[in-house]
This record gives sequence, C-alpha cells and structure tokens, in this order.
Amino acid sequence: MTVKGLFPRRRPPAPTAGWWAYALPLALMLASDYKLRSREVDQSVGGSADLTVLLEIGIYGAAALYLAYRFGLRLPTRRTTGLLFAAWAWAGYAALSSLWSPYKSLGVVRAGELLITVLVAHMVATRARPEDLRRLAHAFIAIVLASVAIGAAHPFPRTSHTESRFNWLYVHPVIAGVYLGIAVLLTVGYLIRWTTPRDRLWHPIVYVGVLGLLSAALIATQTRGAALGCAIGLVVLLSTARGPRGRIDVLVLGAAVSALGALAFSDKILAFVSRGETAEKLASLNSRTDLWALAMKAYAESPIFGRGLGASRGLFLEDIGLGGGHNAFINALVDNGAVGAGIFAALLLTLAFVLLLLARDRALRQDAGMLLGILAFFLADGMTTEGLATQANVSAVWLFILVAWAETLRRRGRELQALSAGSAAAPQVERHPQHA
Repeated sequence: MTVKGLFPRRRPPAPTAGWWAYALPLALMLASDYKLRSREVDQSVGGSADLTVLLEIGIYGAAALYLAYRFGLRLPTRRTTGLLFAAWAWAGYAALSSLWSPYKSLGVVRAGELLITVLVAHMVATRARPEDLRRLAHAFIAIVLASVAIGAAHPFPRTSHTESRFNWLYVHPVIAGVYLGIAVLLTVGYLIRWTTPRDRLWHPIVYVGVLGLLSAALIATQTRGAALGCAIGLVVLLSTARGPRGRIDVLVLGAAVSALGALAFSDKILAFVSRGETAEKLASLNSRTDLWALAMKAYAESPIFGRGLGASRGLFLEDIGLGGGHNAFINALVDNGAVGAGIFAALLLTLAFVLLLLARDRALRQDAGMLLGILAFFLADGMTTEGLATQANVSAVWLFILVAWAETLRRRGRELQALSAGSAAAPQVERHPQHA
C-alpha cells in the first residue's frame, strides 16, 4: 500500500475560512501548556514573569492583532445566538472578576487571555466551515502524536509525584491526559464514519494505529480522571454519532469489554486505579476532599460574586500546598461566586442542548456526536481537575472550540435545508414557466 493510499484525497477541498481558523486555536493551546521549564505555583500567583510567560502572552497578543488586522475592530452586525451569548457572558464575567482578585497581576493577564480565546472562537464560529474544524481536529491529533514521541524519546525531569507517570516536556501528566483523551475521542470519531468516509483525511488503518498509540499513552499517564472521562466520552460518542445502531453497538461492545477486563486484566485495572497509594489517600482523592472543604469555606466568605479570577490558584497553598480547586465547578464557585458559576453552568447546558438538537439531523449527527463525547469527557474529568473553569489551558480553549464547531454545524444545517427546499421547488418552476 502506498503512502498516497493511506492519506486519500477523494474530492477537491471545500472552500474554507483559511489557515487561521485552525492555526490560532492550536497556537493558544500550545502557548498555554507546552513549557520547557517548570515553576512552583507560588511563583505564578506572585506575578513574576519569565521569558516563557512573556512568550505565551505574546502569542495571545499576536492572535488578537492578526484578527484585528484581518477583520477590523467593528462590532458584530449579525444577531448573535444564545450559545455565543453564553460564551461571551462567561468570559466577560470571569474577566471582570479579575478586578477584585487578590492576585491582580495573574488575574488581569488571565482575563486578557480568556477574552482573546473567546474572540478567536467567535471568529471561527461566524466565518469558518466544518471543513476548517476537521483540519483543526486532525492537526491536534498529529500534535499529540508527535508529543507522545517526544515524551518517549526524551523524558524530562519529573517530580516525586510524577516519576512513574508518562508525560512530555514539562506538561503535567494530568494535562497530558486531557490532550490524549481529546485526541482519542477525535480519532474514534473519524474512524467510525463508515457512511461518510469523505470526512476522513487519513486511511482507516492510520486511525487504528494512532488510536492504539494514544490509548497506550493515556494509560501510561496514570491520570484516572482523564481515563474515566475518555471512557464516558466514548460511550456518549458511540451512542449518538451512529444513532440507534450506535446504542446497540455500545451495549454489545460494552458488555464484552467489561467481561474481558474483569476476567483478564483485573489486577492491572486495580493497580491503575490505586496507583500504589494508601487507602487513606484514595479515600480523600489525593487530598482533594480536604481541599474542597477549604474551598467551600472560601466560597462562603464571598458567595455571590466570588473571590476573583485566579484566586483559587493561591488561596490554598499555605494550608494544603495545592493550587486550584481541582474541580471545575468548585473552582467556578470560589473564583466567580454563584453568579459566575450560574453563567458557567448555563454555557455548558446550552452547548449540550444545541449539540443534542444537531445530533437529531442525520447529516450532522456524526460531528455532533463526537462533540458531545468530548463535552462528556470534560464534565467527567472536571470532577477532579479545574481546567474547564479556568483560563489559558487545553480544556478552556477546547470548550470554546466546541461552541464554535456547534455554530458551524448549525450554519451547515441551514444550508442543507435551503438546498433541500430548492430542489423540492425546482419541478414546480418547470411546470409553471410563466413564473420564471
């Protein structure tokens, strides 16, 4: 089989918004998470900036300047959708809360990065096409695959807590698990497209090989939240992307895999879950329950508007030695209060509702089902990590990508309806030429 056969081009490329629609979101992710050095949490909340931080800020600024240069700074003229409004409302309120954050330098920087992220997503949502997001997804898979190769070829120094866990560069295994979980879901999402193979950019054999490598790397990170989230995301993806037939597949395959795992790999599964930790540490979810008790006390001190953007990164360092809420929803409560957490929940619910509506359309079902799987992954992973409710990380950027992708699918659905209506009206025009 030739290389050309592995990466087929079955049709000319569809008109797209251009390289920026997939390059800018990827640049924001890499600038936020891929580091060539490691810093303690107290250094980041203290407001100190080194060359790496300045580079990250510069990349975000360059993205904003490029969009301003290409599209101008005029206000949008189209009526916005409820989903885009919810995205802007969450970003706007979170950015506003930086004004009363105890760590103003960190809060202001993160507020700017958050607003730039939602600006990029808004431009993608209003100008890109599903084909652009398809390229973004495959580029993301390729980047994660290259990252796995880097991690295997040159392991960087690790802390005592991550010594036995796989990662790359100075990306924490928890963040690496998020990258790998998303990449696994994207790979499966394109692999199962038997009825629309034109959506694939690679040969099915390539997807199978990539899936095996990414799955092995995800297990090697020993990130339990990401592994559980990926499993839940796969169930949601397979149940929705292929309609009723997919739900039967999930039932049959799920029963078979569960039985096989229980019989043949029970020891390895238990070792993965326990990760060599004591029963006391497992019961406290690696001190997370203690952290959450402190977080709720901090929330009680400012329950309406929250402690301010970035507050949770430093509030618990002195008491427990951990930064961040280690739970997306608790983190939103501490930083943004009941108002911000309500807006955050409204965004997630609106996104889920829109994707469920899109999944009812057979032409859009596979993309919508894949996005629902990724959203389910984030909700499950968000039980033990705060990334979804924070800023400048892969989870936060992908949340807004999901919003933008959903909007491009809605626009594609309207186009297909218009084409269908036009083809249905064409015979009537032929029968009544006087109306031409």
